[in-house]
Amino acid sequence: MDTLHPGMTLTVEREVTEAMTTQRGDYRVFSTPSMVQFCESSAGQLVAPHLKPGQGQVGTVVTIRHMGPTPLGKRVRAEVELVSIDRRRLSFRIKVFDDVEQVGECEHDRFVVDLDKYQAKLKQKIGA
Repeated sequence: MDTLHPGMTLTVEREVTEAMTTQRGDYRVFSTPSMVQFCESSAGQLVAPHLKPGQGQVGTVVTIRHMGPTPLGKRVRAEVELVSIDRRRLSFRIKVFDDVEQVGECEHDRFVVDLDKYQAKLKQKIGA
């Protein structure tokens, strides 16, 4: 995690598949839940190579604005920027585009966790 710093960026592209869509009239379009997942996973991709062994990450906050439709089969692009680091809390600004225009924007926080502690807590919940 020591190699992460504000200002880092990553661009991720994906094709809008059937599973990522919802029906709107006669058309299948990129759904808001899929946009949330795309933003979270894109931010996670920026962070992953910088984690130490035994560390993982979880999403904690997502504020999203879905600004326009993207039809099934088109491509979407997330432009991720790490804007701040507060100990283990990482804050991102993400813009989402299709082939024509910006279709979304997102503020997202992720938290770096120790996997052993995280999994122990999870096992405790499963056993409860």
